[in-house]
Amino acid sequence: MPLRQQIFHFSLFTITFFLYLCVFIQIEVMDVEAIKKIIEKEPNLSTALGMEFYSTPEEDTCMAVMQVDQRNRQPFGFLSGGASLALAENVAGVGSSALCPGKICVGISVSGDHVKAVSEGDTVTAHAKLVSKGSTLHVWDVKIVNSSNELISNVHVTNYIITPKKGKG
Repeated sequence: MPLRQQIFHFSLFTITFFLYLCVFIQIEVMDVEAIKKIIEKEPNLSTALGMEFYSTPEEDTCMAVMQVDQRNRQPFGFLSGGASLALAENVAGVGSSALCPGKICVGISVSGDHVKAVSEGDTVTAHAKLVSKGSTLHVWDVKIVNSSNELISNVHVTNYIITPKKGKG
């Protein structure tokens, strides 16, 4: 068989194998749908501030979107820094909860830097990336951007993972 034909067959095999992997191998994703149902059951901080959570194709990331409006702005018309921190803590909590079904995930440390103001009417998106996943602690880095994809806040969140006692939570 000529070399050109061998290369063609090898390339065809490689492409076929890659497609097989994409179609038939289950790829892990961050699926937050079950957590969203829990959040939507009753009023809480996420619903009060207008947070919406979304699954992502990566197993170690998740995201949330929040419209800047009267629920989360300062009296001056800008997104409140506290609302940004709340968005970061909540998206990291949703991510930890998605990774640990049946566990209770609570924020124990939230610290951030706000680098740009966001006016009322704009939308912010929080992209959370898991930095460390231990059995009792998860560490997340959360980047919050505006609708122009400019960095607004950079937040570091640590969650404590609790196994509920029998008959509780």
